Amino acid sequence: HDQTSIQIDSLADILEALGVSLTEFFSDDGEVRVVFSPAERVKVDGKGASSFELLVAGSTNNLMDPIMVELEPGEEMEEQPPHPGEQFGYVLKGTATLRLNRKGYKVHKGHCFYFESDKTQQILNEGQTPVQLLWVISPPQM
Repeated sequence: HDQTSIQIDSLADILEALGVSLTEFFSDDGEVRVVFSPAERVKVDGKGASSFELLVAGSTNNLMDPIMVELEPGEEMEEQPPHPGEQFGYVLKGTATLRLNRKGYKVHKGHCFYFESDKTQQILNEGQTPVQLLWVISPPQM
């Protein structure tokens, strides 16, 4: 029947990368998680930010993906091509620069941004102080 099965070690590695435990994966209790601790965040490297954390483990399977991003002065996230969906960001600290199709927008602490993802996009820190922002992408792109 050309059937295959995955080894439990491989499954555990995949679930760890997704931020899901084996217990959660095989759980049949039907209870939906509501609260997530900082210890459960999934750190992602290689995004151009000093810190890029998925706030909800397994959120890439949801309708939106909340992310905490920290950019040191001079850091810039990778430019992203247009894709279906929407994005929202709220600056918690510093001033971020948002580039949409090469047009720049300054987003100061306490301000937010919202746009459809049908544009080339990039988030940068062109200032002298660190930037921290809550970023929500829908649907998830990871």
